[in-house]
This record gives sequence, C-alpha cells and structure tokens, in this order.
Amino acid sequence: MSQRRSSHFDAQGRAQMVDVGDKAVTRREAIARGAIRLSAEAYRAVVEGSASKGDVLGIARIAGIQGAKHTGEWIPLCHPLGLESVEVEFTPDPDGPRIEIEARARVTAKTGVEMEAMVAVSAAALTIYDMCKSIDRGMAIEDVRLVHKSGGKSGTWDAR
Repeated sequence: MSQRRSSHFDAQGRAQMVDVGDKAVTRREAIARGAIRLSAEAYRAVVEGSASKGDVLGIARIAGIQGAKHTGEWIPLCHPLGLESVEVEFTPDPDGPRIEIEARARVTAKTGVEMEAMVAVSAAALTIYDMCKSIDRGMAIEDVRLVHKSGGKSGTWDAR
C-alpha cells in the first residue's frame, strides 16, 4: 500500500505552500456547519435580541464573512482567495439550546474554499461566545466540519 505524501511538505519534510500554478481555474463551492451550545439565558438573549452588546447574530454574520475573507492570514499555508460570495446563516435550536451555523463560500479559482467556509463558521461561533460571555462562560463550540465541496480536480464531495 502506498503512503500519500502531503503536498504541504517538501521532500525534506519542510512546510511549504502548495504550488497551484498548473491547476485549472474552476468554479468552487464549500459548505461548512457547526454550532454553539449556550445556557437557556444566553440562548434567549441571542434569539430575542436582548443581549447587552446588541444584535449578536447580525454581528456574528459579519464576523463570519470577514473571517472567510481573511482565511489566508489565519491558516498559514492557505492561499489568499478573491472570494465571490460568502453566506452565513443561523438556525436557533431551543432544544439544545444551541445556535446552528452554516457557511457557504464560492470562488472561481485554482484552489478550493473549504477552509474559508470552516473559518466563517468558527469566526461566527467565536463572536457569539464573545458577545455572550458575560451571561454564560460555559458555552461550547461544537462540530465544525465540512459538509459539501464542489469544483476542482476531485469534483463533488458530500458528508455521509
């Protein structure tokens, strides 16, 4: 069985940015999901819009978009991308209580946008935490993961 060598390392094992120069430019999309579990009090403040710091989900949406735009600065070996679209959506789940987060990123480029979608979810969740920590320091960010990607040489992938 052959062992696949990561393209993030050269023959000497040193970290390197992947050379995408010969890759085809294609339309690429990635969707990531995650959630933040909150206390009942923090959950109410978020969904009712009564948190002392203001519109938590509105600010978290902006943070997710901004995070996606700066992924190349967050993740050392990611290529900076000229994103065409980033969408961040929230689904409150009172049974959790938790806020589910979904981010969709799109680009026409030589490399994918999986990391941008996952950073968007992470930045949105961290912003919710930051804006609600005075109510609940025990919030937990959960299950940040890629659920869909399309485009590029490997084509479409969906989480099972």
